[in-house]
Amino acid sequence: MPFGGCTVKDVDPHTFVRALAEWLKLSGKMKLPPYVDYIKTGPFKELAPFEKDWYYIRAASIARHIYIRKGVGIGALSKIYGGKQRRGSRPGVYKRANTAVLRNIVQNLEKMRILDKDSSGGRKITSDGQKHLDRIAGTVLSNKKE
Repeated sequence: MPFGGCTVKDVDPHTFVRALAEWLKLSGKMKLPPYVDYIKTGPFKELAPFEKDWYYIRAASIARHIYIRKGVGIGALSKIYGGKQRRGSRPGVYKRANTAVLRNIVQNLEKMRILDKDSSGGRKITSDGQKHLDRIAGTVLSNKKE
């Protein structure tokens, strides 16, 4: 579908997030925080992420999530990216993700004009952001057909 008709919902989420992360990295507009190499993504993690481009992958995942469901705030994102904290012999407990990382990513996406604040709370995708994400989804779909 070279002339539109392809949205983010039409492609595989994993390949789309990887493609969007690559686009975010190559654009050079996303400023990485200085602590990106050694910060944990939540209190339930023992180590920092091993993936070198984890920040871009998380940003792409957040952009895709807000594309699909607008009005999502930092608190909701911390619930989504949270996980089970293991506590030894005691039962595991659910913990939320680190909100500083999520807030920094959302602010970067707002500076790139992909996201914007929603009037009813949370964030929403802008028309330019929707255009970029649909264009990337179209390239992912065309690469899949080849």
